[in-house]
Amino acid sequence: MEKKEWDNWTSPVEFLLLGLSNVPKLQVPLFLLSLMIYTVTTFGNILIVVLIVADRHLHTMYVFLGNFSSVEICYTSTLLPRLLASFLTRNRTISAPGCMTQFFFFGCFAGTECYLLATMSYDRYLAICQPLLYASLMTWKVCLQLAAGSWLAGLLMSAIVTGQFSELQFCGPNAIDHFFCDFAPLLELACSDTTALRLVTLVICFLDVVFPFVFTLVSYICIIAAILRIPTTMGRQKAFSTCSSHLIVVTVFYGTLIVVYMVPRTASLRQLNKVLSFFYTILTPMVNPLLYSLRNREVKGALGNALRKTVACIESSC
Repeated sequence: MEKKEWDNWTSPVEFLLLGLSNVPKLQVPLFLLSLMIYTVTTFGNILIVVLIVADRHLHTMYVFLGNFSSVEICYTSTLLPRLLASFLTRNRTISAPGCMTQFFFFGCFAGTECYLLATMSYDRYLAICQPLLYASLMTWKVCLQLAAGSWLAGLLMSAIVTGQFSELQFCGPNAIDHFFCDFAPLLELACSDTTALRLVTLVICFLDVVFPFVFTLVSYICIIAAILRIPTTMGRQKAFSTCSSHLIVVTVFYGTLIVVYMVPRTASLRQLNKVLSFFYTILTPMVNPLLYSLRNREVKGALGNALRKTVACIESSC
């Protein structure tokens, strides 16, 4: 079809997000479930950030964890408030600029998370495989630079893809078969040439997802090989405990991410795609602070100190 014909089509001013379910009886349970998840996710991650900021002993070692929790808060807040509002008001429309904004921030925080997971795996690699060099290589300044680089990379990659997306023409039905403005459902509605966008997105996906994933995978292969060379069982358990929480997070995040974007968006599999997307975009950020806080001695110690100080402050004021 000629480009002049595309120009005659008018893109919709708003889109309809079909959401997770059209069954009326499920709207209230889904709202309560989503509200609970959002509350736990936000409170848990904010608590971790506050503990790391308040406890000076955690400043250097846990700067990545603080940034990771911040990303999880932003990541969830990009999707869940809009979803909660749609459950309450039954209004599932979203403006075209609002859809592009959601798409941009979702891509930004998802990309940042991929890079942060890679930097955290590098941090664990140095701690286990190069313990004598760790203090000199992973300084406070280097930690800040790596964290800032992760945020900047996610921002730039998402800005490029969103810029390309905003130039497309959309026509026909404006219904997005998803609960947020994701890449594949939006691409299905485009009626202009998407060749350039697909090429750009392929490059961005390699830089934003594949490269951090491979880097993380190689880091953990080296870590596991180093742990297996430790002669004592207690030594192996101690070394593995320092990276087990991060390894679980990496496995869950990338496992669901790969399945979501590898599963074909056929009519019979779209609901499964939504469920898996809900898992890695909403449930995973809720589980992450629980994994890190319950399995980490330093974080639990900082939480215990904070609670004791709070109780003492309350008692002294009574």
